[in-house]
Amino acid sequence: MQAVRRALHSGTREGVFHYVTLLAALGLVALAVSIFLVVTLQSAPAWRAFGLSFLTTSIWDPMANQFGAVPALLGTVITAVLALAVATPLSIGTAVFLSEIVPQNWRRPLSFVVELLAAVPSVVYGLWGLFVLAPWLRTGLGQLLADSLGFLPIFAGPSLGIGVLTASLVLAIMVLPTITAISGEVMRGVPTELREAMFALGATRWEVVTKVILPSSKSGIAGALLLGLGRAIGEAIAVTMVIGNANLIPASLLAPAQTMASLIVNEFPEAFDLHLSALLLLATLLFIITLIINLIAAWFFYRPSQDVAATAKGSVWAKLLRKGS
Repeated sequence: MQAVRRALHSGTREGVFHYVTLLAALGLVALAVSIFLVVTLQSAPAWRAFGLSFLTTSIWDPMANQFGAVPALLGTVITAVLALAVATPLSIGTAVFLSEIVPQNWRRPLSFVVELLAAVPSVVYGLWGLFVLAPWLRTGLGQLLADSLGFLPIFAGPSLGIGVLTASLVLAIMVLPTITAISGEVMRGVPTELREAMFALGATRWEVVTKVILPSSKSGIAGALLLGLGRAIGEAIAVTMVIGNANLIPASLLAPAQTMASLIVNEFPEAFDLHLSALLLLATLLFIITLIINLIAAWFFYRPSQDVAATAKGSVWAKLLRKGS
């Protein structure tokens, strides 16, 4: 009898646990959907007023109720892509070092230091970029690029210190810990047997990394890069402090510009009516873009096991191992 009561009590607790976790998951989904619906509904007046011209014109004049998102869209894409181009080799190189090269007793503290960068508030990165990076770029790297490569359109103009290049470098530092941490976890998930088999066949560490680790981790690394891209696209405070906030199509990396997030931060406090609706339409676009990027990243994260199997089957070293056996 006591066994029956114990079983019923255990089943009750199991059922309660199931429904509590289900409600928690559904609550998160409902929260995301409600945010999207509220922002979308509030942006409807701007969409009715401008339609697709909102995405094809470059005039942003709140006094005349004319709004075009082209400069902000281009500024967002350019800064995010440039940040990813800078952060990718640094992140993957750091991930390889932490997962494959560094001694085991140093791996955890060094990984903690890298991941600690993700905990630094955005405003701190913005202050560092404004008071340290921007002056250095104005008189150092930026001036060098303007003097030596100023004949190229992307480096034309005076070196102001603040602008697209500064914002991109700040974003690169901000997304580096995210890409590094996820890429490192994916690399550590590669079966140890593959490493040991290649070392047993006389492969060098470079060959192990380039022939097995990176090919087996490519989908996970791609997902990490996409998550970093989404982080860079959505960043607001740090970018607002260093990009210059000029409503211009960025013709040069040294010129000031703005992103969708920085435009919303700058103008939201004074916006009302159609101006407010236009900013919320920008927010809707930002939501959709980041959602698509994260969905693609999630798709990539489902593929690492396939990459490992393909690498183990198709590698030259694997063929040699099969012949030896």
